[in-house]
Amino acid sequence: MDVGNLSKDLERISTETMADIVELRLREFFKKKSFKPGDALPKEMELVAALGVSRNVVREALSRLRMLGMIETRKKRGMLLARPDILGTFERVLDPLIIDEHILQDLFELRLVLEMGLADLLFLRKTDKDIAELEKIALNESHDGVKKFRVKNEIAFHGKLYEMTGNDTLKRFQVMLLPVFGYVTTMEKGEYTVGKTTHLDLVNILKTGTKEDFKAGMYAHLLPHFETLNKK
Repeated sequence: MDVGNLSKDLERISTETMADIVELRLREFFKKKSFKPGDALPKEMELVAALGVSRNVVREALSRLRMLGMIETRKKRGMLLARPDILGTFERVLDPLIIDEHILQDLFELRLVLEMGLADLLFLRKTDKDIAELEKIALNESHDGVKKFRVKNEIAFHGKLYEMTGNDTLKRFQVMLLPVFGYVTTMEKGEYTVGKTTHLDLVNILKTGTKEDFKAGMYAHLLPHFETLNKK
């Protein structure tokens, strides 16, 4: 590759500039040149010459992009633009031991918003088999005979709803939100009350109701959570 032409696309920066600026310039370059996943990228030394920085600075910037899954190196092909795993980094840091209560509450609110919006995908992709499995989960929990929040029931039922959407990103996101359930038990302080719409009611809506019915039912099901947040 002609370094002279590369220099026109990558604005030269001083040797004192931090690696995060180089990372930003590289991101801008990838967008400017419309690189697609699988496309070969300039060699490391070409980037060093074009940017006018040390090799160590470029290596640090490239290392950051590798950690984000944006670039990869393949034998005989060199550096390529990769298809990043959007949720990969999020999965690594979403640990209840290292995130505080404020973030847990934000994630809990995010979960509520997501579940209020599941109806469209559920009614587009639901199957009789899925509904039968969901109903089995709801019936099993009703045998407990206890009308209070049970983490295992919530995880099983709502996890199945995410699965029924057929959206892999949503399914992975639901798994990442599992720490939220522990936060809920702490937030409710043993005072959790069941919403007017139960899990079994939601199953019946999926069987015979409409999307609008399900949205209203899900809101009624989650209402105790919204009311608790309103008190905070």
